[in-house]
Amino acid sequence: MTLILPTPEGVLQPYALTGTPLVPRAPQVPLTRTAFAAAHVVSDPLAERNPWTDRPAVDWDTTLSFRQGLWDQGLGLAEAMDTAQRGMGVDWDTALELIQRTMAAARAHPLSPRVACGAGTDHVSLGALNTAGEILSAYEHQAEAIEAAGGQLILMASRAFPTIGAGPDIYHDVYRTLIDGASEPVILHWLGDMFDPALKGYWGSTDVAAASDFVLSLIAENQGKVDGIKISLLDQAHEESFRARLPDGVRLYTGDDFNYADLIAGDGTHFSHALLGIFAAIAPAASQALEALAMGDMDRYHALFAPTVPLSREIFRAPTQFYKAGIAFLAWLNGAQSHFVMPGGFQSSRDICHYAQVFRLADEAGLLLDPDLAKERMITLLALHGVDQ
Repeated sequence: MTLILPTPEGVLQPYALTGTPLVPRAPQVPLTRTAFAAAHVVSDPLAERNPWTDRPAVDWDTTLSFRQGLWDQGLGLAEAMDTAQRGMGVDWDTALELIQRTMAAARAHPLSPRVACGAGTDHVSLGALNTAGEILSAYEHQAEAIEAAGGQLILMASRAFPTIGAGPDIYHDVYRTLIDGASEPVILHWLGDMFDPALKGYWGSTDVAAASDFVLSLIAENQGKVDGIKISLLDQAHEESFRARLPDGVRLYTGDDFNYADLIAGDGTHFSHALLGIFAAIAPAASQALEALAMGDMDRYHALFAPTVPLSREIFRAPTQFYKAGIAFLAWLNGAQSHFVMPGGFQSSRDICHYAQVFRLADEAGLLLDPDLAKERMITLLALHGVDQ
């Protein structure tokens, strides 16, 4: 099964599919790591109008079906996060409807999956968020809506803090109130500026060591109300150092889409749980690798995860914030949606050479679940870019 693909250098070369597709299934044993997959939303391309300026039109049935597939494989869900294009095509009203629909579907699912939902400030313009009180009020508006829907809170990083040049005192006042007031323990969210350049200097410092000290002190003030913290800095050494300093019972949820395999496996003393966008794209490998870990089969764990790491590094390569396109692309290749259209036309954020490389690496990782369908759809995309077979 061969087709002509462009290389990263823009040269056309034949590629023969060789991967053995993994079969999605539920884990056979309870997992020893908490694993949240951050999922994307599926557009309704026939209903969407003015995609650059209007609210997105969502194909709700397909969007929820994708989440059902993750749950069926034993994964939890991080809902309405940046993977769902929060602030990059998806507004708060759409995100809230997504959360409400997802929570209803989760309650009906036989595995009672865990769902945590992103609370932010994105329903208020940055120009109207100039004080700690205004930022807090915006967070509380979303937090109350999420808790009313039955979701656990993820306190998403807000662009409002860096925009006003907030110092640690403002972060402390806002986060302390949110943590203390939540109905159940929250997940904090440290998203690096490689994912969103507007978050540079989060926690009131551009020095990572100083920011780490601040966050750890914040957690220690009320550790019983902090489930964990998701860190997405793509820095394995920092994450390992940080998690060793966490209070007992507070989880480190890795958001490191480059180094997740080693971080989840751990160093013999500490390990990371997972809250990852890449898990939505590699769900069969992730689920079965975590199953192997729970069974003590480290050879199989590494064999399953190893080929997914180059794939993840390609999907999340700089500019990292465009990774959502790779998640949706693989969902289309694997038949989880009928088209490759994203809110705001976001599929145009990556080039055809990138998509061809994702195709190759997904095949090598056994993640083209129906190779004939994937090939047919890849040929269609190639033809739209002037590459005939």
